[in-house]
Amino acid sequence: MDKINDNQFQRTMKTRHLVMLSLGGVIGTGLFFNTGYIIASAGPAGAILAYLLGAVVVYLVMLCLGELAVAMPETGAFHTYAARFISPATGYTVAWLYWLTWTVALGSSLTAAGLCMKQWFPNIEVWVWCFIFCCVIFILNVITTQFFAESEFWFSLIKVLTIIIFIVAGSAAIFGFIPMKDGTPAPFLSNLTTSGWLPNGITPIIMTMVAVNFAFSGTELIGIAAGETVNPEKIIPLAIKTTIIRLVIFFVGTVIVLAALLPMDQAGVSESPFVQVFKNIGLPYAADFLNFVILTAILSAANSGLYASGRMLWSLSNQGTLPRSFTKLSKRGVPIIALTISMLGGLLALFTSIVAPDTVFVALTAISGFAVVAVWLSICASHYFFRRDYVKSGKPLSNLKFKAPYYPYIPILGFIMCTIACIGLAFDPEQRIALYCGIPFVICCYISYYLTNVYNRKTGNDHDRN
Repeated sequence: MDKINDNQFQRTMKTRHLVMLSLGGVIGTGLFFNTGYIIASAGPAGAILAYLLGAVVVYLVMLCLGELAVAMPETGAFHTYAARFISPATGYTVAWLYWLTWTVALGSSLTAAGLCMKQWFPNIEVWVWCFIFCCVIFILNVITTQFFAESEFWFSLIKVLTIIIFIVAGSAAIFGFIPMKDGTPAPFLSNLTTSGWLPNGITPIIMTMVAVNFAFSGTELIGIAAGETVNPEKIIPLAIKTTIIRLVIFFVGTVIVLAALLPMDQAGVSESPFVQVFKNIGLPYAADFLNFVILTAILSAANSGLYASGRMLWSLSNQGTLPRSFTKLSKRGVPIIALTISMLGGLLALFTSIVAPDTVFVALTAISGFAVVAVWLSICASHYFFRRDYVKSGKPLSNLKFKAPYYPYIPILGFIMCTIACIGLAFDPEQRIALYCGIPFVICCYISYYLTNVYNRKTGNDHDRN
């Protein structure tokens, strides 16, 4: 174990921790709820195609991130890469976008967890459960990084096992091995084409790409944890490979089962499509089982979210754009101040979701969705410039312990596909607010960076340690 000082993390995460941390951030409300919206918008076959395209985007981005993270395993990862290879202002903006993404998700996750408990304990107010889960998540994060990783491993394992059970049970229902509750014959794969292959054309697929990408968001947590990983040059590539394979199996396999068992006209966001399918095939205690799984998924996402947002604040401070107190680590190697501020931000998001759900919270959530794709854009661009500068420096490519194949096509294609997803927001009235809020937020971050730099130069307070 590495020696600990005031700004050095312990390298305690292993391959299973890194894979489950990434899966824990991904398998959440995006899969359990948004899939119904995507099926209703793009059609069953269109939803499968949208998730396949989303998996391609994730793979491209993760290849880019893998090369960067192995070459420079740092906590904060893609934020520091963007600062180094694009511009310091871009790195600063990416860090704040990502911090806000997870902080807002933390607040909404606490609310959703409270609502889940409300089904079992209707007489207890939601805010009571929110406070309890807030304390639990905070404790899991502040004990040690290894304890956090271990708790996230078991949180994620429950979700993964549930997805496997769902795919197996759903496949059995599709082909008639498990009878449908109302006695109707096995649907086989007829629902996939009942309304036509693409009933609303190709446009809904483009419009829902951000929703799909948001469902896949969390895979980049591998980069966040790079600085706390044992033997990163071996573990990070393995974690990326196994994560991508499992994501394709879990997400695409789940969507195929959902699309085959759930007619397009029954899909939506009023109820989880998982619950609808379990009701249709008549599994006993389905509601309670799903409620428990969704609760676990929410807490797992909140656990990963607090980890990510705390590390982003630490990294911003480590780069000199926040007070140095944020870099202080506890004796156990945990950024306690950064985690505390992030938790307060999550509680603020929780507060706004209750007090002003149609204004502040909706705007913040829109920014978070936009931010995920913006971060992926920065990862692709950072990799492009990193490899270009590496070659110009005269260093042999053989020195790189992990290389993304087919450079420069991989980062360019990833950048283009993420850009198309952002453009697709403009065509969806329900998601267009992400552009209205996200673009001004990015501009404000750039302005804030330059104003901070001017202030630091005038006061002699520039402590950038790069």
